[in-house]
Amino acid sequence: MEKTITMRVRKDPNPKEQRSLVKLKGSLISKGWTQMIHIEDLDEAFHLNTFEIQQRDTNEVQQYIAAFIASENLSETITAITN
Repeated sequence: MEKTITMRVRKDPNPKEQRSLVKLKGSLISKGWTQMIHIEDLDEAFHLNTFEIQQRDTNEVQQYIAAFIASENLSETITAITN
């Protein structure tokens, strides 16, 4: 069974935040947790980035995203939401 992960991402990140966002998304794909991340508009300030993972990976992926957000100081840029 698959689980959907949603991240609310600010539309106007600074260059450092943008590099970190690319690094996060690339890591999620290279670790084999997902193959594609879908991006759609939420409002004027944010996008929604969604992707599916295997149910068994849910805790590991959530912990990875939370640790990444904390280590890169992205708490104002990304909010992870699990569906």
